[in-house]
Amino acid sequence: MAFQKGPIEGVVITPFRKFVDERGWLAEIFRHDELPARFRPEMAYVSVTNPGVLRGPHEHVDQADLFCWVGPGDFKLTLWDNRPDSPTYRNRMELAMGANNPGSAIIPKGVVHCYRCISAEPGFVINCPDRLFMGKGKAEPIDEIRHEDDPENPFVQDERARRASL
Repeated sequence: MAFQKGPIEGVVITPFRKFVDERGWLAEIFRHDELPARFRPEMAYVSVTNPGVLRGPHEHVDQADLFCWVGPGDFKLTLWDNRPDSPTYRNRMELAMGANNPGSAIIPKGVVHCYRCISAEPGFVINCPDRLFMGKGKAEPIDEIRHEDDPENPFVQDERARRASL
């Protein structure tokens, strides 16, 4: 399965505007009046990823994510459009996000995603998905297709590593 470099329908990348003063800085993560009408966060969590660690690749059947990278730490984000009905099916995107490029990415359901901490220090990631993890009361199955569990998966963050493995 080959992917080509290009934009992905429904992915929204938003650079953060920092408001800086003598105390530090502030950046809005999201505002309901600036989000796409189809996307409304249901919860939020923060995670820490150690240097060199890759999270993913995985995708969701019903969930969309709003990942936010503000630092500390920097990440390489890779996305693959795995939705056969999408006009950008089989497109692939790579972005640098984090302390040196703070911003967010809305990742629609069916878009495979992973990110690797590429800084020397651990990195923080905030996610505001539009579904509750495991549903209300954590009573539903986890909405995740974990491609990282399949050593033959076509979703490799570093394209050079993918070509070398063929």
